[in-house]
Amino acid sequence: MNWHLLDYGSFTGKHNMEFDLQLVNSCQTDNAYLRFYGWKPYCISLGANQSIKEINVNKTNRDKIDIVKRPTGGRAILHAEELTYSVVISNYNNISGKVLYNQISQAIVNGLQLYSSKLNQVILENVQPNFTTELNKPSGGLCFASTAKSEIKFNGKKLVGSAQRKIGNVILQHGSILIGKFHTGLVNYLNIEEDKILSLQDELGNSTIELETILNEKVSLTNLQESIIKGFEKTFDILFNRELHPTL
Repeated sequence: MNWHLLDYGSFTGKHNMEFDLQLVNSCQTDNAYLRFYGWKPYCISLGANQSIKEINVNKTNRDKIDIVKRPTGGRAILHAEELTYSVVISNYNNISGKVLYNQISQAIVNGLQLYSSKLNQVILENVQPNFTTELNKPSGGLCFASTAKSEIKFNGKKLVGSAQRKIGNVILQHGSILIGKFHTGLVNYLNIEEDKILSLQDELGNSTIELETILNEKVSLTNLQESIIKGFEKTFDILFNRELHPTL
């Protein structure tokens, strides 16, 4: 497998999702891509099956926050102070999506632990929640309100949220590594009664944690990316072909 690395760049939500799909459509047999990116401006992404009616568009327009649909599943995320990754990998060998999901998550764990010894307690969730129950909760539309199996947590709180989809013979997985707290502001843009916002804000804050909260210091995006790259090289026993981050 030839692994290609695309270094960090910040783009609009529309660009980010279209670029991931472009990688899927152009991915050749025995090739894989690891891409890092940010969001400019900040952006709410919805899972493929979510409705934009869940979002108060007047508020997002007021605050200049984009809205985009992800090609993968999952639930709503406010992309802000985070490092986003995507993995695109040809799957002609019919690797189990669950196995690959676990491997990618383990690579990120390895990278986080390389970034700081304070992250040695970062682990993978080993229990799958009842998604029907979770979706029926008031927080059911929020990605970071619960942790799925093989997602990454610290002291019981979710640190990384990811989603995966197989498109033809290619698997796309992307996810958010939380750095700062701005993501918790998602509840302010939901179409819900004002009296529910505070309780959902508390729930989201109690179920998630961010790198800067754990480390009590500013995170270097460059160093974080390099650590996760090393985590992938260790986990998958590979060396990357490093490439510039092209535009569409």
